[in-house]
Amino acid sequence: MHALPNSLFGTDGIRTRIGTYPLTLESLPSLGKALAHWVTQRYGPQAHILLAHDTRNSCGFVKAALKSGLLLSDLTVHDAQVLPTPAVFKLIELNKKFACGIIISASHNPFYDNGIKLIDARTGKLTNIDEAHITQLFHELPQHTYENFGQKIIFAGAQQQYTESICSLFAPDVLKNRTIVVDCAHGATSMVAPQIFTALGAHTISINNQPNGTNINHACGALHPQQLQEAVVANQADAGFAFDGDGDRVVMVNKKGEIKDGDDILALLLTHPAYKETQSVVGTVMTNQGFEVYLKNSGKSLIRVPVGDKYITERLEQENITLGGEQSGHIIMRDYLPTGDGIYSALRVLQTLTITNNWEMETFKKYPQILVNIPVRIKKDLGIAPLEPLIQASQARLHRGRLVVRYSGTENFLRIMAEDDDLHHIQMIVTELSEKLEKELS
Repeated sequence: MHALPNSLFGTDGIRTRIGTYPLTLESLPSLGKALAHWVTQRYGPQAHILLAHDTRNSCGFVKAALKSGLLLSDLTVHDAQVLPTPAVFKLIELNKKFACGIIISASHNPFYDNGIKLIDARTGKLTNIDEAHITQLFHELPQHTYENFGQKIIFAGAQQQYTESICSLFAPDVLKNRTIVVDCAHGATSMVAPQIFTALGAHTISINNQPNGTNINHACGALHPQQLQEAVVANQADAGFAFDGDGDRVVMVNKKGEIKDGDDILALLLTHPAYKETQSVVGTVMTNQGFEVYLKNSGKSLIRVPVGDKYITERLEQENITLGGEQSGHIIMRDYLPTGDGIYSALRVLQTLTITNNWEMETFKKYPQILVNIPVRIKKDLGIAPLEPLIQASQARLHRGRLVVRYSGTENFLRIMAEDDDLHHIQMIVTELSEKLEKELS
């Protein structure tokens, strides 16, 4: 799942099946050496690194192998153990000593995948230049001399510090008399999410918060919110929130058990006093066209970027815009962090619902949308024959809608998304196109 044959990085860091290059016993120490060299070049010797991971069973192996390379340099690794990805961003912001953060996680992927996300204290997510530099170091670093060694210490108060930092941003009783269901996907939010919601006054019902190393994201969480729907209705809850494995995305369920995605979250946040005057929102090519129409009717505009929260962050910074996000549930509020935080997003939405009393979570009329994933082994160029003419012919059959065909940057899938004003019509188009593309790519 590499962006280029010699590149280590995809859309969101390094991610692949465990035991597959570069997540192997042979490559991970070299990757650790390259990261250590990059950090010390950038921040000088004796740099401090914050390291955390999610709950999948391979994290211990990846961490040990990676540290065997990191600790060949004079630096200090602070092991925060299980922690959501956005918590690492927040702790780097709060503790100025950290030069960078390393998160071992494959986010929403199944347990047998893993990955490495990197955070620079200055830039947040790595730039393409940094990724290319680290890749070059990985391939070209000379043999180590074993003259300098680093040290590892446990960051014992990491979860507590993150919990307290979020709770400090809301009134202590903001969720008083509210019943909230949280689905932790057996992932990195399993401990901190229930603690935070309860600390803010909610009657918190937690589901899928018993990780065993192999159940992360399995039939639960942001990608599979069916259990959340059932739990909200069964407990007559006010709302429900499902996080993914590393806690940087969230989807919602209203009291009727209806799913609300990232587009809905953005629409709701625009009714919060902090964002009501926002004139432009950053979304992606997957953002529902109904949301774009809704914004236009409200005198606002949608700026579309490629899929990937790093592209959203880049455009937010370029245009000095506060709010952006993905349909999948990555919501970025630059007045908080330059990345998505599922827990904070959920709390900000609940704060909005309290202010507006919109507990039905009513937003906008969506265009019917269909998404199909086709497994692929080789990602052939979609811009040339025979694939490009097939895609163009299907686009021409749409009435007023859109067709997006792209490869996943984190998994071996071709994704086909179509939306238009007629559900039956797009079902027919997507079915026919997916069959043809699958035949060409098989």
